[in-house]
Amino acid sequence: MNSSGKPLEGKIALVTGAGRGIGREISLRLARDGAAIIAHYAHSKVGADRTVAEIQAMGGRAIAYQADIAKRREVVALFQQIDRDPGRIDIVVNNSGVSTAGSLAEVTDEQIDTVLGINLLGPLYVASEAAKRLPDGGRIINFSSSIAKYPVPGAGLYSAAKRAIESFTESWARELGARNITVNTVIPGATSPGMMDSSPGYRAFFENASPFKRIGRAGEIAAVVAFLASPQASWVSGAHILANGAANT
Repeated sequence: MNSSGKPLEGKIALVTGAGRGIGREISLRLARDGAAIIAHYAHSKVGADRTVAEIQAMGGRAIAYQADIAKRREVVALFQQIDRDPGRIDIVVNNSGVSTAGSLAEVTDEQIDTVLGINLLGPLYVASEAAKRLPDGGRIINFSSSIAKYPVPGAGLYSAAKRAIESFTESWARELGARNITVNTVIPGATSPGMMDSSPGYRAFFENASPFKRIGRAGEIAAVVAFLASPQASWVSGAHILANGAANT
């Protein structure tokens, strides 16, 4: 820890999907730990601007940039913006995600493009650009989901994409380890604020799946990310951290 007492002082972190839910909480937590934040958003400009304003109000540094991470050209443009301001990057949090439900027989091309684009290709494009820029000792933190570990009917696309992210993590950890760059996966269960807020009918189901008899809090997931981003996690790489309150689904 540096003299400021903040473990991430002097670091710059890109958080995708920073305008709401878990991404917003991660941004605020990393900012409290001293990092300057690049708050990415796809559509939630108002939310991303609010995240930036809250960080600035606490004396931190933040900027919001837009990109559709499912489109590689937009990810390239996002990193070109980062190259201009703030000029470098130390930590990448691949938080952006989208879920959809539907039967196998009725799956549409639009669902396939959206779910795989944002959950699978997006993190790949972001990590690929980041790998060209991260300094030795950098961090990549990917996001999977407990649905990948405990697939449910109708969520095959989502669970498959998230399971693939875990494979990315293990491969990238081995590839980038020679540069002391760690790559890990956070695997949250049902969490609020988060996707669970748009599926209130399932809340009781997921509450009862955990011995804590509740769902997770976004701040609890952000705490796991903060640890993985910190110097204390220098020997943790290629790991998948399940943060779901011991839920059985």
